[in-house]
Amino acid sequence: MRRLFGTDGIRGVANVYPLTSETMIQVGRATAYIFKNKARRHKIVIGKDTRLSGYMLEQAIASGICSMGVDAILLGPLPTPAIAFITTAMRADAGIVISASHNPYHDNGVKIFAGDGFKLPDGEEARIEDMIFSGKIDSFRPINAEIGKSFRVDDAQGRYIEYCKSTFPKSMTLDGLKIVLDCGNGAAYKVAPIIFSELGAEVIPLGVAPNGENINKNCGALHPDRISAAVKKHKAHMGVALDGDADRVAIVDENGRHLDGDYLMAVCGVDMLEEKKLKKKTLVATVMSNVALDHLIASNGGKVVRTRVGDRYVVEEMRTHGYNFGGESSGHLTFLDYSTASDGIVAALKLLSVIQKKGKKLSEIAMILEKFPQALVNLKVRDKKPIEQMPRVQKTISRAEHLLDGKGRVLVRYSGTEPLLRILVEGEKENLIKEIAREIVDNYKKSIA
Repeated sequence: MRRLFGTDGIRGVANVYPLTSETMIQVGRATAYIFKNKARRHKIVIGKDTRLSGYMLEQAIASGICSMGVDAILLGPLPTPAIAFITTAMRADAGIVISASHNPYHDNGVKIFAGDGFKLPDGEEARIEDMIFSGKIDSFRPINAEIGKSFRVDDAQGRYIEYCKSTFPKSMTLDGLKIVLDCGNGAAYKVAPIIFSELGAEVIPLGVAPNGENINKNCGALHPDRISAAVKKHKAHMGVALDGDADRVAIVDENGRHLDGDYLMAVCGVDMLEEKKLKKKTLVATVMSNVALDHLIASNGGKVVRTRVGDRYVVEEMRTHGYNFGGESSGHLTFLDYSTASDGIVAALKLLSVIQKKGKKLSEIAMILEKFPQALVNLKVRDKKPIEQMPRVQKTISRAEHLLDGKGRVLVRYSGTEPLLRILVEGEKENLIKEIAREIVDNYKKSIA
């Protein structure tokens, strides 16, 4: 039974358990302990987004790390994938990100990378929990010169900017392109505009004035309508919106049409197949991606492998079987040849490289994917009662699968990061899938009444 970690690290309301200073000191101590396994000076990097509570949690985690005789390197506001990159670049033992990603400012969270830049597997997170709740590390307290130090690295942003630019073909530029860029008042508010403009694009920046409380507020990847309106207003070639920690991206074409992660995987996946760069001709996606993606990749000589929801599980599948590209319909895309974590900026650059190479409008390129109709409902819940313990809901799902007759699917699951029940119904007939989704919602509500 997990007590702290969920689908994507620790997540909750800042200054409410477990996102309290007291608990974060323990998280810092436990993380430092499990990575302190060699006879040398150890170091852990810490990055954060722009939430007000980031200051409090950063200091608490750093304090815990130093109390275990490990140095804490503070990077300040930087995207989650930047922390993964700098962890490996600085040969650090681990990297910690303080962010609640796309959640509102009053939430916060913690994600941990190992020294190789990959998120910790479930087993290592369970080990950290055990260290905290068993009290195994309570008596381990280095003294004198063995206590760790805390210091800041001032050039972290510059390192990440150059890294991102290096993922874009050196023979190409973004000259002549006008791009609306919404940074969501989050971690990429400084670095992202510089990256796109230095590559030659005319950048119209939005969401670049964080105040600690406006992260993700009516802006960023969760609100693509904002860049859609701006693209039309400025007659831009496309819009790019990042979420709070910039590990996911939302794209709109020159007409203001939102293209989710499935479209990006389709365009980039087919291009990689054509260039013979998609390892084992396999794209990794989650159960949430539209089945049309499978058909498209198959028609181009490849295949799609599915995982459970969560970019960490996509990456684990890629690493286990030697694949190099995967993602989620939510906009988390990972190009493993370049990055160990999903990266919204790198994903946008990869899409732009295809646009520049083909010399076509984004709307024309995206036409290769024709999605099956989907009904997606996010229902707020108080408690996450197991779905399998709700006969009424189970009966509705069984009936729905019978009606779809193998030409669609039903997925009902709880979010691992928010108090939400997610219902996905996919099929050929839009009216039918909407009716099924409504029936599942109704019967779920009756089951918990």
